[in-house]
Amino acid sequence: MRVERSPGVKLLFVGLVGFALLVPLLMVYALVSDRQHQARTAQNSITQGWGGAQTLAGPVLVIPYDEESTVSETRNGQSITRRVTSRRELFLAPQTHEATTELEPERRKKSIYETVIYLAKTNGTASFTLPDDLPRLGVERDALRLDDAELRFGISDPRGLQGDASATIDGQKLVLKPGKGTDETSGSGFHGYAGWDAAEPLELTYAYSLRGSRSISLVPRGGRTDWAVTSPWPHPSFAGGFLPDGREVDDGGFSARWSIANLALGQSIATIGGNSAAPQQAMPADYPVVSLPQTYAGTGGSGQMAEVRLVEPVDLYSQVDRSVKYGFLVIGFTFLTFLMFDLVAGARVAAAEYLLTGAGLVLFFVLLLAFAEVIGFAAAFAGATLAIVGLLTAYSMAVLGTRKRALTVGAILLGLYAMLYVLLSLEDLSLLIGSVILFVALSGVMYATRSIDWSSVGGRKNPVERDGVETAAEEAPA
Repeated sequence: MRVERSPGVKLLFVGLVGFALLVPLLMVYALVSDRQHQARTAQNSITQGWGGAQTLAGPVLVIPYDEESTVSETRNGQSITRRVTSRRELFLAPQTHEATTELEPERRKKSIYETVIYLAKTNGTASFTLPDDLPRLGVERDALRLDDAELRFGISDPRGLQGDASATIDGQKLVLKPGKGTDETSGSGFHGYAGWDAAEPLELTYAYSLRGSRSISLVPRGGRTDWAVTSPWPHPSFAGGFLPDGREVDDGGFSARWSIANLALGQSIATIGGNSAAPQQAMPADYPVVSLPQTYAGTGGSGQMAEVRLVEPVDLYSQVDRSVKYGFLVIGFTFLTFLMFDLVAGARVAAAEYLLTGAGLVLFFVLLLAFAEVIGFAAAFAGATLAIVGLLTAYSMAVLGTRKRALTVGAILLGLYAMLYVLLSLEDLSLLIGSVILFVALSGVMYATRSIDWSSVGGRKNPVERDGVETAAEEAPA
């Protein structure tokens, strides 16, 4: 003979089974993280031979100059004063810099993993002039070695450079060589020697193609930097310290433009960079070393960059990850439905039946992850929903005893998964919608259980007031 448990004991038992299912849910959560890591590894292997996220810096005109100073030293007890000459470099940013970049995106796959790569074609013009306040930097115009001036272009990942790079000054094409980039790109890039008499502004025209992936950034320098980017990719994300002044995004792609003035950069056009001693001449021990501002050092100064990212419209791993976080709510609502049929309608649901139902609900997220990697998140969500709802509806018919009850469970599950999909799609309103749904669900549970005598736990007789008359509650059977 089957022992009938009290409503309170049933509720406690269902809660314990639900909490036990947290273990497989956490295992699914760890599985999502592991698959996401594998996807990142596969994407990195795709871009390894192509080019990573690219940062463009320059052009910068670097002019060496000699600086003489007097140094005193003691030799054999005697003070000796001598003149030394040190080699310094003047970094000159352009007065105006206009650049246009065309991004040609492409999807690349490795096994079931996919990433976005691109070919960036950049054309630009720049104008350089010597500032009038060079003496304020301690630089004499006559000391500048204008014939040894260099034009430097910074590229964060020079593996992506193509063979069509060119730079022209007053119709004369420069011979470009690798290396000697800028501080913003840790010295990687290319350069060319550009002799200049400084009598007239140096007018530069350049062009190069660059392979990269995921994002492209420009470090603005000079009096004014204008950058325009166009691409057929319909899902851009604009980041960095400077957002575009204008942008247009539609299904056919996007276009964006930046105009950044020197006052917004916090850096003068002319700065003094690293130093090196001339042959056979020593540097003074107390000689000051002035380097470029730290905000420009390396590629980490994202606050001084304009950046465009080519993002995927749906990151399936983040979607699956968020859905797993809602998994306990789905299990809770389903168990609550079974409990209501048990308490109100008289159906008897055993512990094993709760456990098997919970296993099916956890399996939903495994199916979702497995199929999403192959056919996409939306199709995988629909397929996993139909599979699990069909399985649990058929199983509920045997557990609850009637087709009507089983169809009710199936309808509730469909509603739960539809609600979950809406919550995943509407990120900004997910908290609002979720809280309203929880309120409605709690109200329904309160209404359905308003006549249940929860005080029968342990078989105690507690007075219950019905219609103004106090009666004794019946003792729950053992």
